[in-house]
Amino acid sequence: MGEAVKRAYKYRFYPTPGQADQLNRTFGCVRKVYNLALEARTRAWAADQQRSTYVQSSAWLTEWKRTEELAFLNEVSSVPLQQTLRHLQAGFAAFWRKRSRYPRFKAKRKSRASAEYTRSAFRWRHGQLTLAKMDAPLGIVWSRPLPEGAEPSTATVSRDAAGRWFVSLLVDDPTVKPLPPLSTAVGVDVGITSLLTSSTGEKITNPRHERADRRKLAKAQRNLSRKGKDTKNRAKARLAVARIHCRIADRRRDNLHKLSTRLVRENQTVAIEDLSVRNMLRNHSLARAISDAAWTRLRNMIEYKAAWYGRQVIAVDRWHPSTKTCSACGRINNAMTLGVRAWTCPGCDAVHDRDVNAACNILAAGLAER
Repeated sequence: MGEAVKRAYKYRFYPTPGQADQLNRTFGCVRKVYNLALEARTRAWAADQQRSTYVQSSAWLTEWKRTEELAFLNEVSSVPLQQTLRHLQAGFAAFWRKRSRYPRFKAKRKSRASAEYTRSAFRWRHGQLTLAKMDAPLGIVWSRPLPEGAEPSTATVSRDAAGRWFVSLLVDDPTVKPLPPLSTAVGVDVGITSLLTSSTGEKITNPRHERADRRKLAKAQRNLSRKGKDTKNRAKARLAVARIHCRIADRRRDNLHKLSTRLVRENQTVAIEDLSVRNMLRNHSLARAISDAAWTRLRNMIEYKAAWYGRQVIAVDRWHPSTKTCSACGRINNAMTLGVRAWTCPGCDAVHDRDVNAACNILAAGLAER
């Protein structure tokens, strides 16, 4: 038996005014400590080319708390402040390994409002969660139960742009186990008109969630632009825009979860194309549609769910000519343009749907690599 999978369960909750005030102050302190530590580490590197460590930044935090200017840091739990230093350390580690860009400062209006509490900073009793510095448990809406007997190891509280509060509980989930092995394999070609085309010939229509609400979003944004700066009416208009964006994101995420789960459950092997979405977004004619399709998020979901359930994901080289190659005879049709949706192979007279043919070639290439 392998170790239980670490899995996060996210729930919405409704804080009391006192809890909301405490959490908002915690978010502000977390952001302040992160920015102070980033500034100090950057300054230390510029001075003597020395890499600072988490232990050093933790010692700086102790010193900051003793100053009169930053004494307010003592009013919130120290655990989220320590956790944000660990997150900064992870950001620097990724930068040094050339896996990400240099850590950036957190802006009040743009950065995610969140705080992470470890086991020492919250109480879990009888299915109720009480955070440090609070007297009452959070009013969580239990939309689905936690696994039986599971106890959270961390609790991450966040507030989104629409003013909704969420808590994410990380637990060991014994219910996530490898599924019975199958003999089926599928190739997947992603697109804009069809979000996904499989090598079996199935086409999943792209819901285009952003386009469905585009007129409503444009109206709300025009209304926001007419409001005076730093007024209550502007705050209300900003909230209206945020709610539309959250509605779009929620629907998109729900659709991707259902699609990725079905692919992983029904197939032992999933072959996908290793696309460089970041480079594709430079095409300003298609960037909006590509962002709405969220191909990268779909791939990430397929990969981590495959790891959970004992499935295999194979990424095929992005330069593989999957679209122009005949899946019947292997001849490459270099004359085919982007506007051609169906074509006949001049070598074997096989008739191909562009996307289905690409998915078949992706599957063949993936199985060959395996």
